[in-house]
Amino acid sequence: MGHQAIEVETIMPELKIRLFKVGESDPETTITVPGGVLKIASRLIPKGAMNALQEKGIDLDEIVRLSENPEARGTLIEVEEHGKNERIVIALEVE
Repeated sequence: MGHQAIEVETIMPELKIRLFKVGESDPETTITVPGGVLKIASRLIPKGAMNALQEKGIDLDEIVRLSENPEARGTLIEVEEHGKNERIVIALEVE
């Protein structure tokens, strides 16, 4: 009897960063980083968005590491800036 190799395909999630005005259901801005390039995401995300993440203490490298865990899906972080009337949602999604 021969042994069959079972190939497991790992689908990398997309990183979604959405900026909402508080009270709005549709995002004002959405940044999507495809799963295949998440490891170099810090070089792809616009500087303004990276600065906003860093100001809020959000470590993009840690999110990239978390994306490798198949159980880490959905909304990871939600930040509401009441003074700016903004809400930021960071999620890992499989399309």
